[in-house]
Amino acid sequence: MTILNETVAVRAGIDCDAQHGAVTPPLYLSSNYSFADLNEPRTYDYSRSGNPTRDILADALAELEQAAGGVITSTGMSAVLLVMQLLPKEALVIAPHDCYGGTFRLLTTLHEKGLLQVEFVDQNNIEKLKAELNRKPALLWIETPSNPLLRVVDVNALCELAGPDVLKVVDNTFLSPALQQPITLGADLVVHSTTKYINGHSDVVGGAVLAKNEELAEKVKWWANCIGITAAPFDCLLTTRGLRTLNVRMKQHLENTEQVIEFLQQHPAIEKIHYPGLTEHPGHKIAKKQQHHFGAMLSFELKGGIDEVKTLVNNLKYFTLAESLGGVESLICHPATMTHAAMAVEAQVKAGIKENLIRLSVGIEHADDLLADLEYGLNRCQIRPIESDAIKGQSHG
Repeated sequence: MTILNETVAVRAGIDCDAQHGAVTPPLYLSSNYSFADLNEPRTYDYSRSGNPTRDILADALAELEQAAGGVITSTGMSAVLLVMQLLPKEALVIAPHDCYGGTFRLLTTLHEKGLLQVEFVDQNNIEKLKAELNRKPALLWIETPSNPLLRVVDVNALCELAGPDVLKVVDNTFLSPALQQPITLGADLVVHSTTKYINGHSDVVGGAVLAKNEELAEKVKWWANCIGITAAPFDCLLTTRGLRTLNVRMKQHLENTEQVIEFLQQHPAIEKIHYPGLTEHPGHKIAKKQQHHFGAMLSFELKGGIDEVKTLVNNLKYFTLAESLGGVESLICHPATMTHAAMAVEAQVKAGIKENLIRLSVGIEHADDLLADLEYGLNRCQIRPIESDAIKGQSHG
């Protein structure tokens, strides 16, 4: 299959400075801008409403997602909150039963406050989903692949099933526009935590909402200004810099992931691997159809329980125990106590998040180092430890 979507060159502001010809775009830190005359504002008047540095990033992402336009927000969660402003009071939202923990927390809280109704549904259960869509929801929230179990749903089929009267939103954070473009599959809005692959260096947080048409894009921009959740200019500058290397970074992420998967398939400490690239994965065919690659995120179930999980994470050097994903460094995460801790135990069980579930964000380090690290940690989880301490000291820079 195609490795990456390379149909769009990510220039992102390169050589756009008409005044001085700066190759990289300048940083506009000004909070306000002068009017040309009384009642004659220029393109920009106040940085919450609009900022040149922020617009360069928004325009680049819109081009990559084949969107009409959009807005850059302060965080990924503020992007989710922004979408909710488009809904009428007490609107019904249909969301995945295994959606990101932060999204689950926000939707549940808004539901409890009576601001909207939310129904969490296994979106691979088409009959159940149809039943909920018959209740005429205002919004269908889609995450594919899901976090952390990498479940895949058919974006085009779900969007067609929902119909034109339902706002269809896809969180594309796990793949980025390099690997999936939901608007081409029927989505109305695409949401990103730009903190992840788009920035790619774990040094700035941000979000984005991209719209399929101008009318929707203007609504998104209006609400972003109204509630004041637009991103800071310097954050946008850093994210734009990261965006320019998205494709080259993704190539290394993907190459490393393929080697990690191959290694995990052979290790006796692994109970089950969740990754759409495996032919036995329930969503493999759909992922192959709608994605440009299967991605650099995976999760697996470790043989044993929380004690084995602790042993593993305490015996790793290159995989850092931390939340977030998509950075150049490799991360390991325990969803039950980290990213999805906001979910009640019952909700975790329903979503399939077990205490022995581990999520990996595979970085761009030398693959041999990553494999050696995993081998060392996983061998310590065995009932009879395998002697391979020597491998711990190997390094390839």
